[in-house]
Amino acid sequence: MKERIARHVVELPKSGIRKFFDIVAQSKDVISLGVGEPDFDTPWHISRAAVTCLEDGGTHYTSNLGTPKLRQAIVRYFKRRFNTDYAWDKEVLVTVGVSEAIDLAIRALCSPGDEVMFHEPCFVSYAATVRLAHAVPVAVPTCVENAFRLTVEELEKYVTPKTKALLLNFPCNPTGATLSRAEMTDILDFCERHDIILISDEVYTELNYEIEDGAEEVVLDSFGSFDRYRDRVLVLNGFSKSWAMTGYRLGFACGPEDIIGAMMKIHQYGIMSAPTLAQAAGVEALDFGDKDIARMRGEYKKRRDYLVNALNSMGLKTLMPKGAFYLFVDIRSTGMTSEDFTMRLLKDFGVACVPGSAFGPSGEGFVRMSYATSLENIKLAAERIAGMMREGGFSG
Repeated sequence: MKERIARHVVELPKSGIRKFFDIVAQSKDVISLGVGEPDFDTPWHISRAAVTCLEDGGTHYTSNLGTPKLRQAIVRYFKRRFNTDYAWDKEVLVTVGVSEAIDLAIRALCSPGDEVMFHEPCFVSYAATVRLAHAVPVAVPTCVENAFRLTVEELEKYVTPKTKALLLNFPCNPTGATLSRAEMTDILDFCERHDIILISDEVYTELNYEIEDGAEEVVLDSFGSFDRYRDRVLVLNGFSKSWAMTGYRLGFACGPEDIIGAMMKIHQYGIMSAPTLAQAAGVEALDFGDKDIARMRGEYKKRRDYLVNALNSMGLKTLMPKGAFYLFVDIRSTGMTSEDFTMRLLKDFGVACVPGSAFGPSGEGFVRMSYATSLENIKLAAERIAGMMREGGFSG
């Protein structure tokens, strides 16, 4: 049967994260610093909105674009948090998570042979999504020496006349890197100069630790908030990370009407519409969830600080990330590959993390650790990692 499967699908590698966690699922007494999922339950007032929708008979299809209430809430959210305006009826599309939004964006923009640039290390689906659209993935490496920031100097080395789009994710999974507003402007200038569409995956935007503890009413940076470049910027966001709503599978895209319309065509034939109950919960999250985000962000920050200090003290160089909920830990001093390190840590010491190689060749020599778990688990995991470092003679 294998020869009957489409060649480009057969050649597609399995997710490096999921491949590793198939092994984790069979292990006992494991502390997971692996899967990028908040350990917090969805705030109850958000889930209650879904329950109320169910009780009120909200079990039918919605508009392909999403419910008017949710699209209007998305527009209010962007105005409040990013000081930018979108037309709810023409420039907003509700999707089944940000993953669908990425897929729709690439398929709507790219013809076979077009090139899509993205930074690396990056989320595992980027290259695969581009290949599935019969486009060409072009990874632009970033490095720890530059705090994994993306520079125009590097972009210029990889751009060609075939480049159609630039796909970015800041704050970044897996590195936690962020960009300053000046760096964002430089990247937008680059896109304008080369006539490239910028696709900005901003699912971690609210998890920015430069925001003061407990702060709610602040204006955040978004690639969508630069009026001059609005005709070439597509902003993707979702509810999984900031509002701890992974199981709701709800995301959205905001951007130029023509691009949103093209994405909607694909969405219409492949998905129809995002779940109705999830959309009701999304309205509640956007309008009344700022305090929940501030509370969870504060807890993540405490965990981040503890784990970074613990890892550095045992000889594992670790940058203090400014966003998301991941550490990208430099394990090159051990002499092991990232996969060897993670397998030994899992099998012999009961701690699960993800090899940096899962996020592209630029990730080799690093491992991703998620601090989206309790501080108690993090402290125990740190003790076990320290034990491995001592046993291997790696720590001072």
